Amino acid sequence: MSDDKPKMSKNARDIAENASENTLALNPLVSMRVEDMFGAGTNLARAMASQPQAMMNQWMSLANDMTKIMTQSSEIEPDRKDRRFADAGWSKNPFSKGVMQGYLSWADTVTKSVEELDLPDKDAARARLITSIFVDTMAPSNNFFVNPAAMKTFFETGGQSAVSGLKNLITDMTENDGLPSSVDTSKFKVGENLAVTPGNVVFRNEVIELIHYTATTDKVHPRPLLVVPPQINKYYSIDMAPGKSMIEFLLSQGIQPYCISWRNPTKEMRDWDMTTYIEALDEACDAALEITGSDSVNIMGSCSGGITLSTYAGWLAAQDKSEKINSVILAVCVLDTMASTDNDMAALVTPETVKAAKLASSSRGVLDGQDMAKMFAWMRPNDLIWNYWVNNYLLGNAPPAFDVLYWNADTTRLPAGLHGDFLDMIYTNPFLNPGEMVIGGHEIDMTKVNYDTYVIAGTTDHITPWKAVYETARLYGDDTQFILSNSGHLQSLLNPPGNPKAWFMKGPAKQADPEEWAEKADKHEGSWWLDWGEMLKKKSGKAVAAPKKPGSKKNPPLGPAPGTYVFEP
Repeated sequence: MSDDKPKMSKNARDIAENASENTLALNPLVSMRVEDMFGAGTNLARAMASQPQAMMNQWMSLANDMTKIMTQSSEIEPDRKDRRFADAGWSKNPFSKGVMQGYLSWADTVTKSVEELDLPDKDAARARLITSIFVDTMAPSNNFFVNPAAMKTFFETGGQSAVSGLKNLITDMTENDGLPSSVDTSKFKVGENLAVTPGNVVFRNEVIELIHYTATTDKVHPRPLLVVPPQINKYYSIDMAPGKSMIEFLLSQGIQPYCISWRNPTKEMRDWDMTTYIEALDEACDAALEITGSDSVNIMGSCSGGITLSTYAGWLAAQDKSEKINSVILAVCVLDTMASTDNDMAALVTPETVKAAKLASSSRGVLDGQDMAKMFAWMRPNDLIWNYWVNNYLLGNAPPAFDVLYWNADTTRLPAGLHGDFLDMIYTNPFLNPGEMVIGGHEIDMTKVNYDTYVIAGTTDHITPWKAVYETARLYGDDTQFILSNSGHLQSLLNPPGNPKAWFMKGPAKQADPEEWAEKADKHEGSWWLDWGEMLKKKSGKAVAAPKKPGSKKNPPLGPAPGTYVFEP
């Protein structure tokens, strides 16, 4: 195991941290088709033509701004959080300043013009989406000859930055499907500086490997914690580099974590559906119970893993087997598909796009992770495309070396069957509508599911917005403990103790209105992990001597962590 940690400049660190808030943990399962883009553009143009007065007011304001910019009397400034114009050259050079101010005024005019149009909700969402993509693409910071930092670097390096940038561009065109590389993959290797917590695979079937981690304390709590990660990414987001590994923390608390590592399916596995995954998960749960001798597990799922966990809980309830689970932990997971209609991805979802997405994965056998990554990148182009365009090509730098971004780029596939099931959930909303989903002949009815539940969301999560995650907590009952952590989708979870900026809010999900909950919830400084650890210890039984060896006679160790499935391309 290597202890070397990749060093990054402040600029690279900023890029990496911004991008890490936009991970693939839940990506668009549908794509924006050419006809959708064309239709949205046509509707937008038609609406603008039919509402000339609103357009005239905005563009008159732009004309006034341009007059002030040309006379150098404009006071337009970029948002302090807008990294595109952070370089001092944008404010010190009169030409660059004018270009920047002109762009900001134009972008504001275009955005406000679209916001003021009277459009149906779905058309309005699509109009905002395509407009934001267009506006971000036109930023002068993306232009080599206008970007002052790029020109300065070019002259300081005697043109070497341009040569390096061209090399980076050619590499990405040939090896990264034309997208700017988001991470220096040479700095990471799973099993060496990622996913390095000692453990053993103690169960394997065609769909999963089950990893039992080696205790680091003399005593452990006997009830295991079964972790169900998303199928959309590889499992090791919970076991990142030492120091911010959830597994490492759990072990320090005397918890026995058993983690599922999903297999990366190929087109030959096209028929794997939710039933396939639930039955495989049940086998893993049985293995963890057999090894520990416990009568039940605490079980945790994040994002789509939380959807799978909830389906499993409903499947057990339908068979009167709910006693297998003692308590439920859900993180950044939206179960009510109608509760998350305020994000960019909602603009992509129509009956036509869902049907097209199903046909595409059915014909190929899988939904490829790289295709999802490209689609997702265009949902957040400033953070996931243009940041790297400037860094890699205009400045000629290597992409940042950041573990979260490496994990994000280590994509997986979804089998057509499971992809289709996820898409069906959009309209059937099965967790709120009993009987809409049938798993192995058993109807899912969440009204029959009753567990002590702990739900975590992120304040700035735009992938699974916290208010939509709050509805997940409400679905599990008024007594569910809801935790609101002060960060985005993945960073709200990778929140080890010691972060001086960390805080969280906590309270039972009794209020129907999430804003009302926020007013009454208790605020705590520090990481929610400490609260989580104390909760788990109370629900995991009185501590006993740690196991001396992994597995059992029935489920012997099959090999060291991180297993074999995580390495399958």
